[in-house]
Amino acid sequence: MIKFMTRRTATLVAAVLLSSFAVFLIPYVTPGDPVRKIIRSRVAGDVVDGSTVESLGMSLGLHDPLFVQYLRWLGSFFSGDMGLSYVSRTPVVEQVMPALAVTLSLVAAALATATLVSLPLGTAAALRQGRRTDRLITTVTQSFIAMPEYWLAPMLVLVFALKLEVLPSAGWNDASSVVLPAATLALRPVSYFTAAVRSGMIEALSSDHVFAARARGLGKARTVLSHVIPNGLVPLSTLFAVWFAGLLGGSVIVEVIFAVPGMGRLLYDAVVNSDIPLAQGGVVVVVALAVGITTLADFVHRVLSPQAGAGLA
Repeated sequence: MIKFMTRRTATLVAAVLLSSFAVFLIPYVTPGDPVRKIIRSRVAGDVVDGSTVESLGMSLGLHDPLFVQYLRWLGSFFSGDMGLSYVSRTPVVEQVMPALAVTLSLVAAALATATLVSLPLGTAAALRQGRRTDRLITTVTQSFIAMPEYWLAPMLVLVFALKLEVLPSAGWNDASSVVLPAATLALRPVSYFTAAVRSGMIEALSSDHVFAARARGLGKARTVLSHVIPNGLVPLSTLFAVWFAGLLGGSVIVEVIFAVPGMGRLLYDAVVNSDIPLAQGGVVVVVALAVGITTLADFVHRVLSPQAGAGLA
C-alpha cells in the first residue's frame, strides 16, 4: 500500500510540474518580446521605455537561465502570487479562486444528479439482466452519449427558459440558475454511471458471498441492500472522480452558453483576450486539482477493492 501511494504521489507531482513548465513557457513560444510580457504580468502600469524594460528585466531576474526563472515563478505561484491580469490589472488569484468555487459547485451538482439518476437505473438493469427493462435502460442511457453539450444546452434553454419560462436561460444568481447547466453536464455521465453500476452489481450478484448469503436464508431484498449494492458501487467511485476531474476544465461550452462565471468561462475569456497570466493561473490550478482528485480516487479504490488496486500497482 505504501509503495502504491508513493508511486501515485510521484505521478501527481510529475504531472503538475510538467504541465506548469509547459504553461510557464507560453510567453516564450508566443509572438512578441517575452521580457515585456513577463514584466507586464508583474508590474502595474505600462512599461514602454527600452532602458526601463532592461532595468526591470534585470531586477526581476529575467536574464537568468530559463530553469531558474521557472523555479522562481513556480515558487511565487504556489505562494499565491499568480501575477496580474493583462485586462483587469488585478491579481490573477482574485479571479481564479471565485471562478473555481463556481465550477466546483456546478460540477458537484451535475455529478450528484447523475449519481442519483444512475443508481436506481443501474440497479434495475442489473436485477433484470437480459430482460426488456435491462435493454430499455441500456439503450436509452447509452443514447445520451450522442448528445453533446453544445446541442443539448440550446435545446434545454429553448424548452425550459423560452417556451415554459420556468428556469432562467443564463446567469448565476440563485439555485434555479444551476438547474439547466447542471442538467446539461449530467446527461453524459448518467450513461457511464448507469453502465458502471449495472456491471458492478451483475458481478456482485454472481459472487460467492452473495450465494452464501442466500443459502443462509437471507431474503433477496436484504441481500441486494447489504451485499450487492455496496460492492456494485466500487467502480462508480473511481468513475465519479474521473468525471469530476474532467469536468473541471471541460465545462467551457456549458459555462459560455449559460454565462456561468466559472473556470471554463474564465479560461475562454483569457484565451480570447490573450491574457497570458490569467490563462497560466487557470490552467495550472485546474490541472493540479484534477490530477489530485484522480490520485485520491485511486487511493479510495485501492482501499475499497484491494485486489483491483493490486492490479493497478
